[in-house]
Formats: sequence, structure tokens, C-alpha cells
Amino acid sequence: MLLGLMPILDFNFAVVMKTRFSFILKTRFFFMTCALALAGVFVCFFSATLSEAQRAAQAAAQAAPSPAAPPEQSSPPQSQTSKQKLLWQSLERDIEKAAAEVNGVMAVEVIDLTTGDEISINADEVMPTASSIKIAVLAELLKQAEEGRLKLTGLYTVRAQDLVPDSDIMLGLTPEVTRLTLRDLATMMVAVSDNSATNVLIDAVGFERVNSTLRSLGFARTQLRRKMMDLKAATEGRENVSTARELAGLLRAIHQGKLLDPEHTADFFKLLGTHKSSYMLPALPEDVAAATKPGDLEAVRNETGIVFVKGRPFVISVMGAYLDDPRQGERAITAITRLAFSYFDRVARASPYGRVISPRN
Repeated sequence: MLLGLMPILDFNFAVVMKTRFSFILKTRFFFMTCALALAGVFVCFFSATLSEAQRAAQAAAQAAPSPAAPPEQSSPPQSQTSKQKLLWQSLERDIEKAAAEVNGVMAVEVIDLTTGDEISINADEVMPTASSIKIAVLAELLKQAEEGRLKLTGLYTVRAQDLVPDSDIMLGLTPEVTRLTLRDLATMMVAVSDNSATNVLIDAVGFERVNSTLRSLGFARTQLRRKMMDLKAATEGRENVSTARELAGLLRAIHQGKLLDPEHTADFFKLLGTHKSSYMLPALPEDVAAATKPGDLEAVRNETGIVFVKGRPFVISVMGAYLDDPRQGERAITAITRLAFSYFDRVARASPYGRVISPRN
């Protein structure tokens, strides 16, 4: 009987085991599915939380102030130029004040040869030049020497008919005997403003050539109209005239090589720099080179020159007319030159920030 039941029992056992195994598989699948679902929910939650944290961090970083950049050291700020402009404007005011204190008419032109800046006070007023016109005569002499029209070593024999008053050297020489070179005459014309030497040089270079050269440089109002000490011509209105702007401009043009080659330019300033009685030189230290030419007539005081401040040369022309007290005009020329020198000397030795460095330091 038992043997007869064995197939049935085997069958039932197999069914039961199959059913249990299927249940177990389904149960495991269920739990695995739940686990995966929970893991997915956790991942989504963590990703959302992380993204929110990142966005918050980015927002905080944007809101926070950025660290200050280190100051640049390569170049000074633009305000350094403005400081020099303020100093230049102060110089202009001081010069205007000095000129206004003179009982007469004063004209001033100052040119910064480094920047080209100018201070101009009545600078276009046509004024008597007195002996300052000799700058133009000297320029023409060097020009013709360069062109080969004449030689500075050419000889001249003193003649009695050439002698005029205010000729400190020529009047002491022996007519028809003493021989001088044209360069000697130029030195006398500049150093002691010898009028006879000047007249001989005017004959040598010619009125029209002097004026033609001046016109070619754009200085039409600077005119050589008479020889020195020709009172008749002066009375008739044939005065030697110029403006402060043009006399200063003439020296600038020569300094820039617009009239003479380098050799003759250097010679020009060497001759013009010959030591002399001057209203400008007392305003300068002894070790500062300058090339100037003063001039004086009744109620007239002038001087024009170039001052070779190291690293910052400048040209200055001061002209006075209708002077009630000529000595006051002379003092004004000295004072204005001193003001100009003070500016250029400081700027030449200063850092871009305005610290002046003296040689002794």
C-alpha cells in the first residue's frame, strides 16, 4: 500500500516544493525591487541636496567681495601729469604778477623745449628789440658761413667811418691797421654788444638776407630796419622790432636744427653764450649754462635767451617798453627768469610724483 502511495507522495512533494520555491523567488524579487526603489529615492534626494548646496555655495561666492588686486608698479598714475600742469599754471600766474607790477608794458614768452608748452603774456605785441636784434644777425652770419657765402675767418680791417658810439672795443682799436676776423666781430657783438662790430656784420650779411631768413622761418614781424645808433632812421620810424614770441621762437628753431646744421648750431650757441652783462644770468646758478642777448634803449629793456637746464632746457624772452623806471624793468627780467628757472629745475630733478632729488642726496 505504501508502495502504491509513493508516486502520489512524490508528486505532491514536488508540487509543494515547486510552490515554495516559486514563493521564495517572488518574495526575493519583491524585496529586491523595493530595495532598488528605496536606493533610487535616496540617490535622487542626495543629488537634490548636493545641487542645492552647490548653488548656495556659488551664490555665496558671488556675493562675497573679491580680494583687492595688488597695486601696479609699472607706470605712475595719470595724476602725475596733472600735478605738473598745476605747477605750470602757478608759474604762469607768478609771471603775470611780476609783469603787472612794472609801470610800463611787459611782454613774456617762455617755451618748454621738452614738451613744447608755452607761457605767453602780451607775446604778440611788436616791441623795440634794441640789441636783442643781434641774435638775428648772428644767426644769418652762421647760416651764410654754412652755405659758403663767407668765412668766419675772413679778415676785416678797422675803418674810421665804421665806428659809432657804444662800441667799447672797436673805438679803442687803430683804424686802417687793426685786422679782425668776422668771428672776432661776432664775439664782440655778443659779449659787449659792440655797435660798430654789429654794423660791420650787417654790411657783410645784408639787411634783406637777414629779413628773408626770418620770413622763411615764419617770423615776419621780426625786422632788421636800421643799423645800430642810427637815430635818424629811428626817428623816421625805422625801428628794429620783434615780438617776445618770435624772438623766443627763433632760438627754438635754431635749437631744433631748423636753420643750421649741427656744427653751426653748436657754434651759434657757443657765440651767444659768451659771458656778458645780463639781466637774466644773475637769476641762474653759476653752473647752469645759458646763451642770451640783452638790449636796452631809453624806456626799453629786453633779453632773450636759452637756459640749458639739464634734462629740461627752456627758452625765455622778456621785453619791456614805455618803462617809467628802466631799472624796474631790469629787475622784472631777473625775477621772471628766476621764476622760470625754479620751475624747470624742479621738474628736471623730480620724480613723476613730485619728489625733487638734489645732487647732494
